[in-house]
Amino acid sequence: MSFSRLILSKSFLHPRVNLITRPLSSAAPDDIKTDDLVREIYHGNSTVRLVMNSTKDRNALSLKMLNLLYDELFYINKIKKVRSVIIAGNGPAFSAGHNLKELVTEKGIDHHKEVFARCTQLMTLIQSMQVPIIAEVDGVAAAAGLQLALSADILIASDKSTFSVPGIKAGLFCHTPGVALLRNVPHKIGMGMLLTGKAINAEEALRAGMVTKITTSEQVKFEALEYAEAINQHSKTVVALGKTFAHAQIGLKQSDAYRYAESVMVENLKLQDTQEGLQAFVEKRDPIYTHNGLKMGEVEEVEENK
Repeated sequence: MSFSRLILSKSFLHPRVNLITRPLSSAAPDDIKTDDLVREIYHGNSTVRLVMNSTKDRNALSLKMLNLLYDELFYINKIKKVRSVIIAGNGPAFSAGHNLKELVTEKGIDHHKEVFARCTQLMTLIQSMQVPIIAEVDGVAAAAGLQLALSADILIASDKSTFSVPGIKAGLFCHTPGVALLRNVPHKIGMGMLLTGKAINAEEALRAGMVTKITTSEQVKFEALEYAEAINQHSKTVVALGKTFAHAQIGLKQSDAYRYAESVMVENLKLQDTQEGLQAFVEKRDPIYTHNGLKMGEVEEVEENK
């Protein structure tokens, strides 16, 4: 199996071309009746764009929304053909964070625990998935909404976007969003945001290191799709190996990280897709990847066992 090189254009991205849109639930996509999360398919089914569509509450990460996102991403992670995922928000906000109505005393401590546990599971899943996740931010990313955006591997923002952890203003320090924030920006910048609740704009976020690229509101979707297209051209197996390593090495001291990297590099070289890529480079041609995770010599072994 091989994948031809895809050239992205604005006409290609028109909703009538190569796009499937529907309300969804991963477990039962044909039975769900909610429009709160919509799936769009691009690049010959290689890119999934998930759009939070609960505009009435600025795409709040309610327990319902957390479950929708988690279930869909868990399902997507099992689909071999998917190479990249984009998470976006409809309306003026990417996500305003948790639904504060769910955090009042009347809901009870068990409900509160469930909300935060599910949120942690979602953020952990995003970073453990085989495919890269791109956050497409066009507007407000606040509190847990910022946590969601920062948990992605790549963050594309429009120039009108703002980023904040304003919980302190409502008497609730953004503890869980702070985990993601303080792993993405220098400590003093993160603490300044957490302790004041002040928002920063896209340019400030770029300088702080939390944003990959800034573009206009009209182009932010196209920019995210271009990043996805670039990712899709590479071996899914190698990308998955690289993403796993990149996240795992962050918690290691430098000497241990280098030793870990050495072992992963050796394993990387055993992959058929890696050897195909190296051979294609030498022969000055495009590589033909299998994306199947097989190591050198395993194809013959599989064929013999049929």
